[in-house]
Amino acid sequence: MGFGRFKRWLYRGGRPNALARAMNRATAVVHTLGIAPNYLVTLEVVGRRSGRPIAFPLAMAVVDGQRYVVSMLGPDVAWVRNLRAADGRALLRHGKTERVRLEQIPVEERPLVLKAYVRKAPGARPHLGVNKDASPEELRAIAPRIPVFRVLAAE
Repeated sequence: MGFGRFKRWLYRGGRPNALARAMNRATAVVHTLGIAPNYLVTLEVVGRRSGRPIAFPLAMAVVDGQRYVVSMLGPDVAWVRNLRAADGRALLRHGKTERVRLEQIPVEERPLVLKAYVRKAPGARPHLGVNKDASPEELRAIAPRIPVFRVLAAE
């Protein structure tokens, strides 16, 4: 099984299987401690049904000094639904904890961020269907189905 097929298998149906959940928990700990590269972060958001904090490892893209997180699995994943229910309020962890508000950016702004993201997040490429050298046309084609959030300071 190739790497891309393996990554898709881990998230078949847009949801992490048991192995992916265990890997995500371990990765979130590493990202939270700040021992991974600084673009690897843990996003923590309150569960919309449980009310408990849920942590998830993400790769962050930086474009023109602005930070962004991307939902490689689209808009219907739990962390995106939880984030929307929390009105964009979340914690970002990487060695320190930062209160943030995530704001979804318009589709037309996403291709530039997606370009930076696919360069930083090789594990996302199989889910997005593009490689690190994706053309602007390829990135524009996937942008409507991939939520991208700008990281802002919490109010």
